[in-house]
Amino acid sequence: MPSSLSRLYARPGFLLRRAHQISAAVFEDACRDLGLTPAQFGVLTVLQAHPGMGQSSLARALGFDKVTVLRVLRGLQARGFVTRGPAEENRRNVSVSLTAEGELLLQQAQKPAEKAYKRLMAPLDKQQQEQLLELLQLLTGELEEEARAAFVPPRCQFRVRPRKSAPVCLVACRTRP
Repeated sequence: MPSSLSRLYARPGFLLRRAHQISAAVFEDACRDLGLTPAQFGVLTVLQAHPGMGQSSLARALGFDKVTVLRVLRGLQARGFVTRGPAEENRRNVSVSLTAEGELLLQQAQKPAEKAYKRLMAPLDKQQQEQLLELLQLLTGELEEEARAAFVPPRCQFRVRPRKSAPVCLVACRTRP
């Protein structure tokens, strides 16, 4: 193999993209019977925790751009899993909530999603799993400002950019790390 290909295949960007492809395939395989994608699962999970969240806030909570979150929401709405409408506090904003069918789908997806997570992490022992997650959190935290789409967990009023030693904010934050 030419050295230029070896260098390409050893680059973090290539490996992260490939790992993401594998992660998505493992998840989609586990959730095939439900017809659920990782993006849809993420949207449903955030909406369960934050009913009536604005569409823009939802995009930021998942690190999606507005076009991507709109595409995912339209698909979920067409299947009857979410509703979208004017927000109460500002009629120009769009509020999104789960339907009863969406709640049921999310409940049904918990075991397959956990199975997918375990399958994805199976090649690593517990220490390696923790190390991988810590390194990914460090990488994404340190380079968050480079992202094309902002990642702002619900109720955080700042872009996540923790100190090197601080964990990445992945849940509803009330204070800056």
